[in-house]
Amino acid sequence: MNLFKKLAVSTAIAAALITTPAMSAERIALVVKSLGNGFFDAAAKGAEKAAAEIGDVEVIYTGPTAATAEGQIEIVNSLIAQNVDAIAISANDPDALVPSLKKAMDRGIKVISWDSGVAAGGRMMHLNPSDTDLIGETIIKLAADYLPDGGDVAILSASSTATNQNAWIDAAKKILPTKFPKINLVAVVYGDDDSVKSTNEAKGLIATYPNLKAIIAPTTVGVVAAAQVVTDMKLIGKVNVSGLALPSEFKKFIDNGSSKAVALWNPIDLGYSAVQISHQLIGGTKAAPGASFALGHVGKITLDDSNSAAMAAPFQFDASNIEEFSKIY
Repeated sequence: MNLFKKLAVSTAIAAALITTPAMSAERIALVVKSLGNGFFDAAAKGAEKAAAEIGDVEVIYTGPTAATAEGQIEIVNSLIAQNVDAIAISANDPDALVPSLKKAMDRGIKVISWDSGVAAGGRMMHLNPSDTDLIGETIIKLAADYLPDGGDVAILSASSTATNQNAWIDAAKKILPTKFPKINLVAVVYGDDDSVKSTNEAKGLIATYPNLKAIIAPTTVGVVAAAQVVTDMKLIGKVNVSGLALPSEFKKFIDNGSSKAVALWNPIDLGYSAVQISHQLIGGTKAAPGASFALGHVGKITLDDSNSAAMAAPFQFDASNIEEFSKIY
């Protein structure tokens, strides 16, 4: 081979090395119920933490502006077109999203639901933030602990189709007669995770039930709205607000006495776990009953017969610890 040919071959090899793309990062979409929600913003921080630990993972944090299934379907279809590697979704509706998510799986995209589940046909597995029955008991206990003589309580939920909310409320209703016989659940209303609607629903409960002793809101949007209503209407000490709340958003209501205690799992850990699971599915781990997933510092989960698992128990926040945890999330 003469010198000219050697140079030509060397140049061709160098050009090939320059133009050959490097291995692209995994793209994991974290799809939330709605943007602008502190709970999901915290989950996004956990997702980014997991991505940094794993390496070569890009998190696409997205969701509709309003908590609707239609908005999430549009986003899922867009993610399919982008050919992401995985979709981890907290669903606004368990059934409406199934066709689009099934389409994603048919294209080879790994799909899990987390927080609020999708029906089995639309996901490979589901990550519950905690055990459903335990959450149901916890939200009632948060109110009952401060009502020694019992009384009327009402639940202000998110949307009427939210899988997780409905499951927790059903679990709460089941344990009322045996564990909390003095607690009288007078109504369940829905604020659609919208602060204005949740405010109006809380006002409606107070107007409709003059003997109401507590409003239980198993939604971070609803619990803030209800506590603000109690504060504004000067009902502190008469109507207690409890439920599931972000400490950073809710500290002022523990401080002013409109709420005695709330609870929540760590949403940072929830987003972190969703990305850890998605990464392992992309890598070939199978989602099947009995399968285990390592969740980094969170621990380990094992899937049950429905391909679901619970992350951790809820943690109570009250005057003794709200200051500490409000600085974390």
